[in-house]
Amino acid sequence: MTAFPKKQGLYDPAFEKDSCGVGFVMNMKGEKSHEIITQGLEILKKLEHRGACGSDSATGDGAGILIQIPHLFFQKQSEKAGIKLPEAGRYAVGNVFLPSGKDTEQGQQIMERAVVTEGLELLGWRDVPVDNTTIGVTARSVEPVIKQIFVGAGADIKDQLAFERRLYCVRKRTAWGVRRAGLNDNNENFYACSLSSKTLIYKGQLMAPQLETYYLDLKDPDMVSALALAHSRYSTNTFPSWGRAQPFRYIAHNGEINTVRGNQNWMRARESMFESPLFKDINMILPVIAPGGSDSADFDQALEMLFLTGRSLAHAMMMMIPEPWSGHETMDEDKSGFYEFHASMMEPWDGPASICFTDGILVGATLDRNGLRPSRYCLTDDNRLIVASEAGALPVDQSKVVLKGRLQPGRILIADLQEHRVIGDAELKETICQRLPYREWLDANRLTLADLSLHERPSTSLDKKTLFRLQQMHGFTKEDLKVIIEPMIAVGKDPIGSMGADIPLACLSQQSQHLSNYFKQLFAQVTNPPIDPIRERSVMSLFAMLGGADNILDVKPERARFIHLDRPLLTNAELAKVKQLHHQHYRTGIVDAIFKVGGQAGRLKAAIDHICAMAEDLV
Repeated sequence: MTAFPKKQGLYDPAFEKDSCGVGFVMNMKGEKSHEIITQGLEILKKLEHRGACGSDSATGDGAGILIQIPHLFFQKQSEKAGIKLPEAGRYAVGNVFLPSGKDTEQGQQIMERAVVTEGLELLGWRDVPVDNTTIGVTARSVEPVIKQIFVGAGADIKDQLAFERRLYCVRKRTAWGVRRAGLNDNNENFYACSLSSKTLIYKGQLMAPQLETYYLDLKDPDMVSALALAHSRYSTNTFPSWGRAQPFRYIAHNGEINTVRGNQNWMRARESMFESPLFKDINMILPVIAPGGSDSADFDQALEMLFLTGRSLAHAMMMMIPEPWSGHETMDEDKSGFYEFHASMMEPWDGPASICFTDGILVGATLDRNGLRPSRYCLTDDNRLIVASEAGALPVDQSKVVLKGRLQPGRILIADLQEHRVIGDAELKETICQRLPYREWLDANRLTLADLSLHERPSTSLDKKTLFRLQQMHGFTKEDLKVIIEPMIAVGKDPIGSMGADIPLACLSQQSQHLSNYFKQLFAQVTNPPIDPIRERSVMSLFAMLGGADNILDVKPERARFIHLDRPLLTNAELAKVKQLHHQHYRTGIVDAIFKVGGQAGRLKAAIDHICAMAEDLV
């Protein structure tokens, strides 16, 4: 990684911050050229300082580039490999990382069977030419065998999106087969970088400048594209590997998804209810989120599923990264209705996040609602659109600049290669939010606490002894009351403490510990600036809801049938309203979480099992 300059004048290296670098360049007219790929690689090299390396300074955390499929290039290369290609759009190319040795052939056979099972035509394989003399020792020690698979569309496939869905199933079937064969170790030994009729990805555990020297294809003048999306990785949540390099199949991401554990769990919980007429066997695409990926990879896989099950790419992105809506008093009713309706289907994948995304036709970028990651854009009069983590990622003659600026928090910038124009945030969201009557559905189906009646008002009276006992039961300490709760009540401020904690791990402590002490934050969840929930309430949401689950792939008015909560903390009266609820669409039950310890081993496990069984019985 490049060393920072010494402190001088107004410059202080202490203010430097590193995180992934991401950017794209595209020709708005859709005119393909080798120059666009060269410029994409130039962006990648300019963002090298945002990537990282290990103790082996020639092994990077990852670098990659996504381009459109260059038909002329593959026509020539396929002839050399004895492969006959159909017309553009009727075949797909996949870059595949395979295990070395005897497992290479087995990995290929598993993928070939998946192609045939999905009713597609296996056209053949091509060895991807590489030069590994410039990459690091560490990267070379785990270097996969890299091949390209060519797949033809079946006669029953009438449009390109249907082809993409079938290719998605091929990848999913292959993943199942690879895991059953024991070839897959968390995406390390087998990984399909891409398999598409529109886009192609070259990536690896490389430094940014090594990508074009490693993949010899990228130097060929017949390698042309109208867009190039590049990424230089700085690994935080997961170790670097060839498969975890970005771009992924639809996105490249700068930041961290801090809610990823919850996002994974909710997705898993919803999968049992999936139904879609677009797939013959919906179970074949499960799990949506494959094990062993990074937070960015998980986001990419969830986005891919939402897109291929019937939503537009921009629509799916708005579901996953909503702008702040619950406290936005001036937001248009149609837009706030869209976000509230979809909040019942998908919780936010919260950043900080700057994400570039594409399906090969639509290309765009978005920031999360806090906007803690930069994203600069520039449109020139020769129809070039450049978006990157920082200005200057690609040299531009300023006299040619038509439009430039910084992407704002919660906003989306879209460029359409078919319509040959930039679509602004307002126009895009107006179109998507007015497509269906989301606000009408909410008004007809949603309830609030104010709509619920209170039949019997609860009364609570606590003496000091009872209050102290309850505080002990719920894990409150004198320090909590003095350092945390008192400042919040007195001045409305969250106290800010150090990142480090020197208290003994709960599992090693000889003292009785509260259950919450056994849980720790993940690293990346505590590396971002603190946000004041009162003074920055415009981007903070306490929205919660009560109601049943349903198939999130089916959009219907009944999806708006839930009880809206402005906050997850309820007063005693509000809780009583919920407990006393009598409604044709809702039922409530009480799960008793108190159990007798008695000093006997296994009591906690038995109590948790009992709670789970009670909850299941009530459902």
